[in-house]
Amino acid sequence: MPIALLALAVAAFGIGTTEFVMMGVLPEAARDFGVDIPTAGHLITAYALGVVVGAPTITALAARITRKKLLLSMMGLFIIGNLLFAIAPNAELGLLFRFIAGLPHGVFFGAGAVVAASLVEPGKRAQAVSMMFLGLTLANVAGVPLGTMLGQQVGWRATFAVVAGIGVLSLVAIQLLIPNQGRPAKASLKSELSAFRIPQVWLALAIVTFGLGGTFATLSYIAPILTDVSGFDPSSVPLLLALAGIGMTGGVLVGGRLADKALMPSLYGALILLALTLGLFTFTAGGKVGAAITLVAIGFAAFLIGPMVQTRVLDKAGGSPSMVSAAVQSGFNIANSLGAYLGSVVIAGGFGLLAPNVVAIGLTVLGLALALFSGALDRRDNKASAVRELSTVDA
Repeated sequence: MPIALLALAVAAFGIGTTEFVMMGVLPEAARDFGVDIPTAGHLITAYALGVVVGAPTITALAARITRKKLLLSMMGLFIIGNLLFAIAPNAELGLLFRFIAGLPHGVFFGAGAVVAASLVEPGKRAQAVSMMFLGLTLANVAGVPLGTMLGQQVGWRATFAVVAGIGVLSLVAIQLLIPNQGRPAKASLKSELSAFRIPQVWLALAIVTFGLGGTFATLSYIAPILTDVSGFDPSSVPLLLALAGIGMTGGVLVGGRLADKALMPSLYGALILLALTLGLFTFTAGGKVGAAITLVAIGFAAFLIGPMVQTRVLDKAGGSPSMVSAAVQSGFNIANSLGAYLGSVVIAGGFGLLAPNVVAIGLTVLGLALALFSGALDRRDNKASAVRELSTVDA
């Protein structure tokens, strides 16, 4: 694989850390801001909404900017957002700064996926994209646990200051390693928006939103679940998050290979596995060993899906991939926002810390139903195409 993918992985490591470490330091941030856990959960939602807004908006405004310049600009905004959040004086400004930090997320991964795919031959596109997302999952192996530990020992603000430093490192890596790429000949807002006329693109985005929404309904509140339900000491949370990250890393690597071989059957299997592991966690969360093992399985199943859906969108978008690719991250973070919000609703309603897991199962099953419908449309279209070809031959 080209060394340029390393720069994308470093940036993804920083982005993944800032997104997911909030879950690990949620109790510390809640105490510092003087709010309860469900209210602090809105810091997760605010970041996700930043991604949702930023991905289409910034991508549209930057349609004529070269992808390397776009990547550099987004990492600059990433650094600013995290530094501001690290010094936020109250929860209200904290929400605003988390929103700002989320703005470049989807744009970066959208442009990065297109760059990664362009660096290799067509048969290895999903693997190249998965190498970028490897940085995202390694953030869960190292960045999130270490950031959580730092937040517990020094303060959550120090965690986000370090994240900003990772952003600076990635900025340098992109400048040095990513080759200059000319602006696509047909780059325009109109051509990018044309991809959204394709129904299968919308279905892929919906699969991400609902299929992974269940994962975030559970993971958004994983720190209090592990301490208050499973009985772990708070000092054990970073190690458990690292275990989940190992599962996520395995999921990305395996998911990329499966996507290149049999995309849709692999996607069905991944969603079924995710629903089963989320269902199992409802029963295993009460014991330490069972909770730890199931957490790894959830991470593996959830991150199988990422490379598959990203490749699916690139396949369906044709010659206008940038905005649609960024929109996948919008879908991913609508899932994050939706899951965190629905989780906070059932917890605040007095149903307990495991109640979000029931919501999680339902959302994942809905994602599976959408994937099956998308596959059925493929088969219908392929059959119709074969009939037309046969008719042409007969004529």
